[in-house]
Amino acid sequence: MKKILVPVDYSKTSSVAFDVAFDIAKRHNAELIAVHVVEEATPESYRITGEWHKADWEDRIFTFELLKKSKVLLEKLVQDPKYTSVKVTGELRLGNPFHGINAIVTEHKVDLIVMGTKGHTKIEEMVIGTNTEKVVRHSRCPVLTVQKKPLTTDFKNIVYATALSQDEQVFTRIIKRAQQTYGSTIHLVRINTPGDFQRDRVVKDAMYKFAKGMGIKNYTINVYNDLSEEEGIIYFSDSIDADLIAMATHGRTGFAHVMAGSIAEDVVGHAKRPVLTFVVKR
Repeated sequence: MKKILVPVDYSKTSSVAFDVAFDIAKRHNAELIAVHVVEEATPESYRITGEWHKADWEDRIFTFELLKKSKVLLEKLVQDPKYTSVKVTGELRLGNPFHGINAIVTEHKVDLIVMGTKGHTKIEEMVIGTNTEKVVRHSRCPVLTVQKKPLTTDFKNIVYATALSQDEQVFTRIIKRAQQTYGSTIHLVRINTPGDFQRDRVVKDAMYKFAKGMGIKNYTINVYNDLSEEEGIIYFSDSIDADLIAMATHGRTGFAHVMAGSIAEDVVGHAKRPVLTFVVKR
């Protein structure tokens, strides 16, 4: 791992994500790239009163002042003495946050994105397509999301919520590399739900074959019963005091995503533990 990207907005959650990324960078001797994207005032904006008005010089001045302020804050972060043990660079962009992050991933050949997530409230769950969810759904590299400061970034116990799919070969290699780095135990888990129930004997046999086929070492096999896969993954992780949850997502988009949803995005939005996701293609 050579480059880690951290989107920052100077919030407490963003600061937690940066500290987690810093700990990972130190262990891997990797470069940290802090990116802040200023959203440009749109050509037209809608007032609550229902009136439309054209963007004028006031919008441009506001954006310019926002860029100046953001540049100062980004430079302060990059030059913070507590991060001097790793190489830290800053990227300030103007435009759409999601597209800005994607562009930097491609330009710098980023190996990992570390993002803060504020979690979902009932109101937030009604809003479709937050920047974090978009990155989790579309990123070409692994994404580590953190909602609050973890007790440890020494990921000794990794919960791998697997669909036992051959599509997960690349993701499994990523998890095995993490296991080698941290000396971890991988806890393979399959969640039994009322709508998708299988006998333990059948599931465990399939999980042993999956682990053997993927060359996974130092692992446990687990079947956990719950009302939903999302809750099962979170509660099982709680039950073993996991340090990290790892799961693949198929990155559904459009109508398919609305109909099927995404277990990975749900876990990212509700888990209190760090969650590592990766988009696999069918």
